[in-house]
Amino acid sequence: MKIKDKIVVVTGAASGIGKGLAERFRREGARGLVLADIDGDGVNAVAGELGAVGTACDVGDEAQVTGLVRLAEARFGPVDIFCSNAGILRLGDEDQPDGEILDSFRVNALAHVYAARAVAPGMAERGSGYLLNTVSAAGILIQVDSVAYTMSKHAAIGFAEFLAAKYGPKGVKVSVLCPMGVRSEMTRGREGKPSSADGMLEPEDVAEAVVEAMDDERFLIFPHAIVHDYAARKAADRDRWLRGMARVRQSVFPDE
Repeated sequence: MKIKDKIVVVTGAASGIGKGLAERFRREGARGLVLADIDGDGVNAVAGELGAVGTACDVGDEAQVTGLVRLAEARFGPVDIFCSNAGILRLGDEDQPDGEILDSFRVNALAHVYAARAVAPGMAERGSGYLLNTVSAAGILIQVDSVAYTMSKHAAIGFAEFLAAKYGPKGVKVSVLCPMGVRSEMTRGREGKPSSADGMLEPEDVAEAVVEAMDDERFLIFPHAIVHDYAARKAADRDRWLRGMARVRQSVFPDE
């Protein structure tokens, strides 16, 4: 799908990948651009720079996601592209507090459900639309220092696959964006961690990969090409891959 003349919603757009996507979509000629973030001041500043509509939104609250879509429709008409990009990272193992795990599912997985409920049926009726869900390479692999992130991102991949099977035949395309390390507020101070071992990309690099993949309507978007290889190794021999992940975790937590 081409971006030009489309109505686009981007969540998590105050900084990082979301801001990078918003900037690129504006350059690609989006006719209407609605940006959302829990950081209302931040997203309104970005929206002001881009001539977009900005609004505060907690994507883990379905009523707020529904309200976001209604705002976009009122200003510009039906949403063509919904970029469910907002996410959180909470570190810890299986002893993470339940609240952190539940919050991670709420923002990293259920937010995609709420977005699909709000826009996918209408897209299907029109026979055209695009759902771009930011997941992370952790959804394909694992995040060795976070149970909550690993679980919620795997759930997001499964949900996107379900959407693709249901809505693809009706003209609604689905992609999952799965980068490794990207310079953002989430990754600040995490240089040298396993997720950045294959290089930290800039948000504009990720946006470039997204536009190319959307043009081809590919389900998996890997801005770090090495993730293709990692995923193939995991599929070919999961036991060997898990032994490798154990070594990676031991390098992070040598005293365990």
